[in-house]
Amino acid sequence: MKQIQDMIKREEYPIRVLQFGEGNFLRAFVDQMVDEANGKNIFKGNIIAVKPRRGGNLTPFEEQDSFFTVYRRGKEKGNLISKPQIVSCVKKVLHCYENYEEFMSLADLPSLEFIISNTTEAGIVFQPEDQMEMTPPESFPGKVTQWLYRRFLHFSGSNNKGITFLPTELIENNGAELKNCILHYVKLWNLTGEFAHWIETACTFCSTLVDRIVTGSPDDASALFAELGYEDKLLDIAEPFGFWAIENKGNIAERFPLDQAGLPVLFTENIAPYRERKVRILNGAHTGTALAAYLAGAETVGQCMKDSLIRRYMEQLVKKELAQTVPLPEKEVADFVEDTFERFENPYLHHSLLSIALNSVSKWKARLLPSLKDYVKENKKLPSCILFSFAALLAFYSGKPVDGNRQIQIRDDKAVLDFFEMHRQDPPRELVLSAASQVSFWGEDLSAIPSFTERAGDYFDIICKEGMRKAMEKLLNSVQKEETV
Repeated sequence: MKQIQDMIKREEYPIRVLQFGEGNFLRAFVDQMVDEANGKNIFKGNIIAVKPRRGGNLTPFEEQDSFFTVYRRGKEKGNLISKPQIVSCVKKVLHCYENYEEFMSLADLPSLEFIISNTTEAGIVFQPEDQMEMTPPESFPGKVTQWLYRRFLHFSGSNNKGITFLPTELIENNGAELKNCILHYVKLWNLTGEFAHWIETACTFCSTLVDRIVTGSPDDASALFAELGYEDKLLDIAEPFGFWAIENKGNIAERFPLDQAGLPVLFTENIAPYRERKVRILNGAHTGTALAAYLAGAETVGQCMKDSLIRRYMEQLVKKELAQTVPLPEKEVADFVEDTFERFENPYLHHSLLSIALNSVSKWKARLLPSLKDYVKENKKLPSCILFSFAALLAFYSGKPVDGNRQIQIRDDKAVLDFFEMHRQDPPRELVLSAASQVSFWGEDLSAIPSFTERAGDYFDIICKEGMRKAMEKLLNSVQKEETV
C-alpha cells in the first residue's frame, strides 16, 4: 500500500496556529476545518501541534509526517455519507516535555497568531505549585504564561505580536477563564507590569463553543484502508455535523474567516444562547431519555431511534418541551432539533445509554431542571415528559425492574449512591418526596414546586407497578389527549 504522505502535497503556508492537543477531537474538528479553508484559499495557514501532557507516543505522527485522514460518516440532510479527507495543514507535532526548547522557540515565530487548545475541562486550572523555572510548568495555563513571556521579550512587547486564544475546552467562558489563570501566574511569578499590560492589550481571549462527535479509530479500519488505498495509523472518525461558535472580539472574523469557506463557524457577540441550545436540546434529550430507554429495553441511542415508542417519547420531550425554552429564533431551534435527531440516527455511532447515564443526578440538574422551570414560567403548568424523566431517574437509581432482565450499572457520586441505597425500599411516593427534597442534589427543594411530587409520584408508581414501556405508553396517550382538547 502507498504511504499517506505520498497521496497529497502539503502547501507551505506560514505557521499561524499553535495547537495545544493532538487528540482525536482537535484533529477531526479544528484541523479538518482549517485544512478545508486552506483548500479554498481562505485561511492560508498551517499548524504546529503540541502534546501538552507527559507520556504518550508521537511515533505515528513522525512516520506519517503529521498527515492523517478524517472520515466523516453519518447522515447529512437525509443522506448517508462516508467522506474521507486527508488533512495536511498540521506541519509538525511535538512533545512539550521531551522537546521543551523547540516548543519554547515557537514563541519567536513572527507568523504565529492563534493558540487553539483542547486540554479537557480540567486543563484550564491554576496550580499555585507551578514555577516559572520549571521546564515546563505542569498546568496548561502555566505553560502558556511561560511561553507568552518569552514572546513578549523576544518582540520587545510589540502590540502586533500578541496572540488570539480560541480554547475549545467544554467549560463556560473558557476564554475568560484561561485569561484569569494566566494573570494569576503573572502575579505569582512577579512578572513585570508591562507584561501584564501586554496580555491585556495585545492578546485576545475568545470564548468558544464546539460541537461534533468524534469517535477516533473505527472497528472496520482495515476495510477503510482498502478503500483508501493506504494505511493510516492516525485515522480519525467523526460525524458530519459540526458547529463552532466563536466570541467575536477585535478583528477575529477577518483573520480567522473559516465561515467564508462554508464551514459551520459562527462569530457572535454572545455564545451563551448557543451553549444553552446544545445543553437543553442535545444533552437534555440524552439525559431525559437514556434512563427511561434503558429500562424499556434499549442499549444505545441508535436503538432508541428505531424503537417507535421510545422515539415518540423523545420527540415529545424535545420538540414540545425542551425546544420551547431555548432563547433563540424558532427557525434556528427547529433546525437544530432536526440536526440532533439526524445525529442520533447515525448508524456508525454506537452511543451506549449506560455511558450517558453516568452521573445522571448532576446532569438532570444542569440539563433538564432549567428547562422545567422555564416551561412552568411560560405555560403555567409542569412539562409532562421532563417530569417523567425525573421518575425514570428514580426508577433507574433505585434498581427497579429492567425490560429484558439486564443489570443496571449505576455510576455516580458516593453521596448519591448512599442516598438511594438508604431509601431503596421506600414506598414509591415516599422515595419521590425524599429525593425531590434533596437540596444538595438539585440546588433547591423540588418538592416546593406546586404539584411536582404528586405528578412525579404518579409516574413513578406506574413505572414500578406496570414497567417502563407501559408507563411510557400511558404518558404519551395522556399527553396526546391534552393536546387535542
